Amino acid sequence: MRFSSAVAALLSIAGCVSAIGSIGFDLGVQRNSDSACKETSDYLADFSTISDYTNVVRVYAASDCGTLANILPAIEQANFKLFVGVWATDDAHYAAEKAALSAYLPTIDSSHIIAVTVGSEALYRGDLSASDLSSRIDEVRTLVHGISGYENVPVGTVDSWNVLVDGANAEVIQTADVVIANAFSYWQGQTMANSSHSFIDDIMQALQVIQTTKGSTDITFWVGETGWPTDGGSFESSVPSVENAAQFWQESICGIRAWGINTLVFEAFDESWKPMTSGIQGVETHWGVWTNDDTAPKYSLNCEFA
Repeated sequence: MRFSSAVAALLSIAGCVSAIGSIGFDLGVQRNSDSACKETSDYLADFSTISDYTNVVRVYAASDCGTLANILPAIEQANFKLFVGVWATDDAHYAAEKAALSAYLPTIDSSHIIAVTVGSEALYRGDLSASDLSSRIDEVRTLVHGISGYENVPVGTVDSWNVLVDGANAEVIQTADVVIANAFSYWQGQTMANSSHSFIDDIMQALQVIQTTKGSTDITFWVGETGWPTDGGSFESSVPSVENAAQFWQESICGIRAWGINTLVFEAFDESWKPMTSGIQGVETHWGVWTNDDTAPKYSLNCEFA
């Protein structure tokens, strides 16, 4: 861990920080009740629950579950803002994603769209090479900027902090208008005593590399995913619980926002329909800040900023 370098980075940007970083939530597109695709009314219910804390959400794909068709009317009605994901891995899926962008983005004012992100940890998983992902970012940018009113909407990508700092993916950073970094202390097996140090260091390493690669500190940067599960199995020294999630929120999420870093939290709601994919029993279904059907969060989301 290079925590000292992260502290130095934080201090170097302290003079530039003029506001608390924004907060938003990653959002699932299937209902917990029956695993069916969410309809506009379901999204409106989601937005009503989280509206006391943010009006920013992110989805991972444009065509899956009719996402854009169903969420955009709710975005407009609730006056929310959206990160639109494009799943870029296989050709058929990618083609469906571009078709959804072309069909539905013209139906809503571009002021509701923060960015379009091509790929979600595609580099981390090895689904796409840096060259292929860069090409798809360029293709989607051309498509999006060809829609009337969307000429200035940024198009970029979301990936794990470590593949952004390893030096092998500079081409992607250079191509993207916006680069968003994911970091999970839980999946690094951290203790609670070290979780915030690890998270802040990871994110600041990513930010430093992005700024250096771009040749500018004047960039739009977000944390794309972070959080702590409230139930399920432990991963190495990381233990899920409501108490630990509350601590991570205060020390890590509030902490990074205090330095002006915009943060998307994984995730808004528990998703009980999810299968076990990580090998850690039960943890996939307990990342939500809210449970499946409660309107109150599991723990306090009030940041104790100094």
